[in-house]
Amino acid sequence: MLTDGALRMLVLLHFNTLGFSPVQLAYLFVLYEIAGVVTNLSAGWIAARFGLTSTLYAGLAIQIAALVALAQLDPSWSVTASVVFVMAVQGASGVAKDLAKMSSKSAVKVLAPEEGGSLFRWVAVLTGSKNAVKGFGFLVGAGSLALFGFVPSVLGMAAMLAVILVAILWKMPAGLPQGRKDAKFKEVFSKNRNINWLSAARLFLFGARDVWFVVGIPIYFYSVLSDGTPEGQRAAFFMIGIFMAIWVILYGAVQASAPKVLRADKRSRGDLVSASSFWVGILIIAPLVLTAAVLLTDGPSTGLTTLIVFGLLVFGAIFAVNSALHSYLILAFTDKERVTMDVGFYYMANAAGRLVGTVASGLSYQIGGLALCLATAAAMIAASWLCIRRLEP
Repeated sequence: MLTDGALRMLVLLHFNTLGFSPVQLAYLFVLYEIAGVVTNLSAGWIAARFGLTSTLYAGLAIQIAALVALAQLDPSWSVTASVVFVMAVQGASGVAKDLAKMSSKSAVKVLAPEEGGSLFRWVAVLTGSKNAVKGFGFLVGAGSLALFGFVPSVLGMAAMLAVILVAILWKMPAGLPQGRKDAKFKEVFSKNRNINWLSAARLFLFGARDVWFVVGIPIYFYSVLSDGTPEGQRAAFFMIGIFMAIWVILYGAVQASAPKVLRADKRSRGDLVSASSFWVGILIIAPLVLTAAVLLTDGPSTGLTTLIVFGLLVFGAIFAVNSALHSYLILAFTDKERVTMDVGFYYMANAAGRLVGTVASGLSYQIGGLALCLATAAAMIAASWLCIRRLEP
């Protein structure tokens, strides 16, 4: 997850300095998100058939290969060739990340004790720490780009992951499901209406985040912070990386503490289903307020940028509670026999939401600037609320 966050910032900021438009920058991440949709849909079946450890090992190995490949990018290539190459490498990176994530999340259902709210607590700890590490990756990516350049940064991350892969091959404990040879791919599609509606809500929730997170906010901040000089660019990289890192780290910290915020150990699953409707309902306030602020001000200013930073941090805290609730509910709604398939299907919807949000981020920013990105986020949150309302306690 550290290299996943770092790679996103490296690619986004490096190609922005090369003159790529917002839509072209969004294209760089499209195959990454498409790969996430396909990977999550099939990874649950692969894990059910071949075991959870096989998908975890495969995820780390593919990420190493993707980083080494990205270091081969030649600056003399045409824009089209560069975009196609980076899209392909990002696609492989998307496969890697989702194989590792699905494996880890599914393992919680198998290994966590079920009494006293333990499942929610362990899901929140894993999800929160995962996102905190990814947030630190944003800072690592921006900082390493400024200090070492593009190629040394990606090769350094590949070497670090290779060490980790060797370590877990050596020390992986026993106890995870080994797979069953009769698992059918069609079993991936759930007949549980709660899982299907929760997956739809997840799609719109993460679309609402990525519609401003992927292209809109980083490029807006770059336009405000950089004066166009090499020194100004490096300073802007650090500031953008710091904000993105802080946002995701705080998001992860709130996720980890969500069981305490919600008093989950004293509430039934039905109460938590009702809570999920409330929390997604109040999430819409932040993007609506920020959209109005952008529309009512005459261009970027210190006051507006400060308000945007504060508003997005508030958005992140509420978003984290929503995300933690979803991550608990998917494991609560499924059973141990279907866990990898239901979790894979759910994260397929998550990846589809990121895909929609990524494309919408570039298009929205190019058509209507930051205001349209934020307004689109509000519309997606409303759609997520409608889906959550369909859950049965």
